[in-house]
Amino acid sequence: MDMNSINIEEIVKQVLQGMTGQAPVSSAVPNTSVQTAVPKTARVAMLTGLEQIELKEYPIPEIGDGDILVKVEGCGICGTDAHEYKRDPFGLIPVVLGHEGTGEIVKIGKNVKKDSAGKALKLGDKVVTCMIFKDNPDITMFDLNKQNVGGADVYGLLPDDEKHLNGWFSDYIVIREGSTVFNVSDLDLDSRILIEPCAVLIHAVERAKTTGILRFNSRVVVQGCGPIGLICIAVLRTMGIEHITAVDGEQKRLDFALQMGATKTVNFKNFQGTEALAEAVKESFGGYLADFAFQCTGSPVAHANIYKFIRNGGGLCELGFFINGGDATINPHFDICSKEITIVGSWVYTLRDYVTTFDFLKRAKGIGLPIEKLITHRFSLEKINEGFRTNLKMEGLKIAIVNE
Repeated sequence: MDMNSINIEEIVKQVLQGMTGQAPVSSAVPNTSVQTAVPKTARVAMLTGLEQIELKEYPIPEIGDGDILVKVEGCGICGTDAHEYKRDPFGLIPVVLGHEGTGEIVKIGKNVKKDSAGKALKLGDKVVTCMIFKDNPDITMFDLNKQNVGGADVYGLLPDDEKHLNGWFSDYIVIREGSTVFNVSDLDLDSRILIEPCAVLIHAVERAKTTGILRFNSRVVVQGCGPIGLICIAVLRTMGIEHITAVDGEQKRLDFALQMGATKTVNFKNFQGTEALAEAVKESFGGYLADFAFQCTGSPVAHANIYKFIRNGGGLCELGFFINGGDATINPHFDICSKEITIVGSWVYTLRDYVTTFDFLKRAKGIGLPIEKLITHRFSLEKINEGFRTNLKMEGLKIAIVNE
């Protein structure tokens, strides 16, 4: 069966129908119309210098009629956060980071009735954000041209201003009018923290499907088994792909890749040279090269190698480079032209992908994938610097800052 024949629009309609109040949605939060008592001030984890985050306290501002005040429950540390923490490539310091966050609505403007998918919003609901709209008519909820939201503003990557509560590494965050916000009260905390990185992979697989090569019976190699690669494997497995080989240099990550749906693993440290590594990938598929590959490492060397893993007429999705990671050396004739490889790039996601992610998380759990185990370390806001150092040392998978 060809995955590209699936009617994605119908699937999305079903997802949205379940989010608009027309279908029952379970919630661990009791209905209430009484506003929760909110303190006058809130702490934020402000990045004030390279590898230096300080807790600062600011007054909680009054919210406008189109705004929402959210009490933060948790937020994952993204690779983008780690880059900003270490090198400030975006020139944002001072800044409150954190864009993989979630929390509970404690104040809501009188004009806010529904979320960005049409689902009712009220006090006590659990929410996530995706982006802040700019004046760009191409970025809309139902844009079928699949323009990603990479050019939009995102909480956790906003320059500091008079509101200060601009990132999810804080006690509270102000969701401003014009932002996208989604009611995800039917998901547990761990799932909510993982929504943003999972949306990256939902988008990547949708991009891969545009090649017409990725099918249910495809042999797929995923290179790089950090959080992104592991989620990639989980997305592929939930979509029915049976033959997945994971490539990485850390055996613990490869072992976890098997739990997430990979059928074979290859540890590149056990092989000398690209040809030997490619042969190992081929052997993992019973003597065949991969039909399709996902390159999730952010390493130029890894990108250069992956062409050798792919059969003639195969496909490649490159999604590992979220910032400038340097140049890769390839041979266009042997790597691309003579093999007629179809390549797509993927970066962040569309709003449609974000909504689809909610059902992916439910489906992954439904078939027994241990998605929640991706979060290997949890730190309090007071220990956020330790959390970032743990991330930079690659001592775990997903590191989360969780408020008690």
